[in-house]
Amino acid sequence: MTFASPPRPRPVAPRRRGPLVPTLITLGVLAVLLLLLAQVWTEVLWFSQLGYTEVLRTEWVTRGLLFVLGFVVMAASVGFSLSFAYRARPVYAPSTQEQANLDQYREAIEPLRRLVLIVGPVVLGLFAGGAASQQWTTVQLWINGGDVGVTDPQWGVDLGFYLFTLPGLRFVTSFLMAVLVLSTVAAVATHYLYGGLRVGGGAGAPRTTRAARVHLSVLGALVLLLIAANYWLDRYSILTKQQTGEQRWQGAGFTDVNAVIPSKAILAVAAVVVAGAFVAAAVTGNWRLPAIGVGLMVVAAIVVGGVYPAIVQRFQVQPNQQDAESEYIQRNIEATLTAYGLEDVETSEYDAKVTAEPGALRENAETTASIRLLDPNIVSPSFKQLQQIRGFYNFPDSLSVDRYTIDGESRDTVIAVRELDLAGLNDAQRNWTNDTTVYTHGFGVVAAYGNTRGARGAPAFWEGGIPSEGALGEYEPRIYFGQQSPEYSIVGAADGTDGWEFDYPDDNTGTGSVPFRFPTQEDSAGPSIGGLWHKALYALKFGDEQILFSERVNENSQILYDRQPRERVAKVAPYLDLDGRVYPAVVDGRVKWIIDGYTTSDQYPYAAVRSLEDATTDSLTERSSTVQALLPKQVNYIRNSVKATVDAYDGSVELYAWDTEDPILQAWTKVFPTSLKPMSEISGDLMSHIRYPEDLFKVQRALLGQYHVTNAAEFFSGNDFWQNPADPTVTSVDVPQPPYYLTLQMPGEDEATFSLMSTFIPTGSNARNVLTGYLAVDAEAGNTPGEVSEDYGKMRLLELARDATVPGPGQASANFTADSTVSGELNILQRGDSTVRRGNLLTLPVGGGLLYVQPVYVQAASGTTFPLLQRVLVSFGDEIGFAETLDGALDQVFGGDSGADAGDAGTDPVTEDPADGATDDPTAGPTADPTGEPTAEPTDGAVAPENPDARAALDEALQRARQAIADGQAALADNDFAAYGEAQTRLDQAIADAIAAEERLGS
Repeated sequence: MTFASPPRPRPVAPRRRGPLVPTLITLGVLAVLLLLLAQVWTEVLWFSQLGYTEVLRTEWVTRGLLFVLGFVVMAASVGFSLSFAYRARPVYAPSTQEQANLDQYREAIEPLRRLVLIVGPVVLGLFAGGAASQQWTTVQLWINGGDVGVTDPQWGVDLGFYLFTLPGLRFVTSFLMAVLVLSTVAAVATHYLYGGLRVGGGAGAPRTTRAARVHLSVLGALVLLLIAANYWLDRYSILTKQQTGEQRWQGAGFTDVNAVIPSKAILAVAAVVVAGAFVAAAVTGNWRLPAIGVGLMVVAAIVVGGVYPAIVQRFQVQPNQQDAESEYIQRNIEATLTAYGLEDVETSEYDAKVTAEPGALRENAETTASIRLLDPNIVSPSFKQLQQIRGFYNFPDSLSVDRYTIDGESRDTVIAVRELDLAGLNDAQRNWTNDTTVYTHGFGVVAAYGNTRGARGAPAFWEGGIPSEGALGEYEPRIYFGQQSPEYSIVGAADGTDGWEFDYPDDNTGTGSVPFRFPTQEDSAGPSIGGLWHKALYALKFGDEQILFSERVNENSQILYDRQPRERVAKVAPYLDLDGRVYPAVVDGRVKWIIDGYTTSDQYPYAAVRSLEDATTDSLTERSSTVQALLPKQVNYIRNSVKATVDAYDGSVELYAWDTEDPILQAWTKVFPTSLKPMSEISGDLMSHIRYPEDLFKVQRALLGQYHVTNAAEFFSGNDFWQNPADPTVTSVDVPQPPYYLTLQMPGEDEATFSLMSTFIPTGSNARNVLTGYLAVDAEAGNTPGEVSEDYGKMRLLELARDATVPGPGQASANFTADSTVSGELNILQRGDSTVRRGNLLTLPVGGGLLYVQPVYVQAASGTTFPLLQRVLVSFGDEIGFAETLDGALDQVFGGDSGADAGDAGTDPVTEDPADGATDDPTAGPTADPTGEPTAEPTDGAVAPENPDARAALDEALQRARQAIADGQAALADNDFAAYGEAQTRLDQAIADAIAAEERLGS
């Protein structure tokens, strides 16, 4: 019998993997790389166009080198520990129950061992490299910092060591400590897993192989040496430490100097000795000595480093704390005043009067004539309503205060830039073409006198309109870069066209607007985007394919982005902290945004530490969207080292070295030798608009609340500490009153100067709201090219007597509210559809005392609403004035003879109606109602005709007042000044009638 052989099985072809998955992975990787390239290369183009490639190159190279170094050190160290521990494992693991239990883990990890040995160190290296690259500023300052020329009071070491070298050494020791700790953990885990280290089982445990013993001993010795280095550096770092508890001063105190510093030295030596014990263990194989050493070191750290200083503090310092700490408090006072630029504050006692005397303001006529009644934080709606022109223009919610020379006279000015706001376009206008290529820029600045009101309370504009007209003369009005600019715009029309940008509205053109073509050949405002490659990059950057396919993107096109002035300066000067206020000025025929830059440190020995955010937060930063507090950063040194400008037309950024004595700026000048311009290149026009920065002043005034006390014993008692008063105009949140710019003449000075001022009241929730101090700094830099005024930055502090009864801002505001005349008229003004807003409460040292001035605005509660200045509140001591003009209010306080010549301050200038030439001049005597009958001014005490029903008369008068307010605002919005003046006349008469009716009701 034969059997047939079974059929051969057909060979199974190996299953071929389809190309879809690899293709998708490849495409995904390419897409990520392309997106990264788009971000990186567009940054290069942006910096190159601005001329700051050096900044980008230096930062990226430094970051890159630190990343590579951090990655290599961490990955190599951890990788070596893992690899060495595995290669040095015993050939046969000890036959113990412990090792038997580990078999299952060894088997489980074996398939992934190679992956772990590679991926683990690489991942840790990536994290380490990223952390190291963040320290690029620390490393650059370490490399380029030098001596300051001043030594610390404890060690006699130059302050440059603390500002530059110590942070670098701290970074290195901390980084190496992290590397060694992770390497040790990796070594212990690997040795234990593969039997090189036994913890349990058998006599003499724990036991190690010779290779494991040497490996772990060396790592332990290196860790102990780094601990010793940290202890040694602590001896210097303690000079910058923040004190805790009730102690109000920073730096090393008696206990630190006499107990903590010696203990740090002892522990550093002990750590070196224990490191030697680990080296000995590697040779002898005896772990007992290093184990004992570590135990003794822990005990020493507790006893020497903790218990002993506590005993010294408890039994030697606290019973005699004022005497023991006196020397160190004095160190703190002197270091703080120097670190914050407060060592030259001119302090004088001020015996402030509280009783107004006739003629008391004659010596301060210049100050009273310049009192700013226009509140820049309230009148923005008035600017919008009267100068917005079109809905797609806008103004910030907080305007800026500056000074300009008009007709040969320096005038305080409230100024704003008319910026583009795409949200003001209607839905039918919103599309990519309009948003990106048509509506690209704002137009012009608007400026109003700070101490003068226009027709019936509106701002008195001396520059405005489109095209711009006024005292500024000709300047480039186009605003491509500002605080409200669109994310990006594309400018530069094709050759042969008139341009498709909307320049400004003009009803005489037939199209309703004047077109504009950005002069690409003459000006550069952004990177070129004409080529296909650049189009593709920016299409990826902004996620907008229209850039790639639009015919409006041509060979002349430039793309404008990162357009906010603060953002532009932050990118080209990454080492600066920038002031929260960015303000515009017309300089040499261009609109410039001016920004103050600060260099800071937290390493100044003995100086007080403050949070920049806490020190610069006030009622203005809480309410405004454009004025910001500084970052939440702890510092104990600050300098206004750089003045920066951003051109609103072409976006160019200029950085001027302002404080050349600042050692930190000197170091950054070495890092970026071409990015900073000398002060000598500041033009006289620009110099005239540079002012003392708000945020620096806020930080300094926060320090002076304590550090006006320069005697250690008085500082220790703390019974003369001050605080900045809360803003009485804000009731929703308890935040400090902001400082105010205004022109004032300090007591003892010959003339008034543009200044920044603030006040102080006693600390404590139960303290009286009375003034204890008045601080002003000369904020005017002068107008000489490249030369700063000698008095710029001069601080003058008036100290009031401790038993002074001068009301503080809160008390002054309360006195206004409690006054029957004031409250009665304010209640009438705000009844119905009207809202009363009280403006900034200014404090001025005039007449031998302190004068409070507060403008009062009225606006409709709904519909077309914008505030109009209607009254002025004034107080001196307990005397209160309340009138339509500042002169009138001052005369009420000073008995009809204030002695102040306020000129046109607070008055209405004559305004000519373009239709009939009629004038509206409330200073010209009685006015007439629409019927032609004369009516008395409300201030003359006129009353309405006798009415048998007083309640009906009051209601009827209030109704007339509401209608007059509505009519007046509508007329002003239409620029119909004749109708507006007529409405205001009716409003005055209605208020007078209402007051009279209310008096009859009361009787």
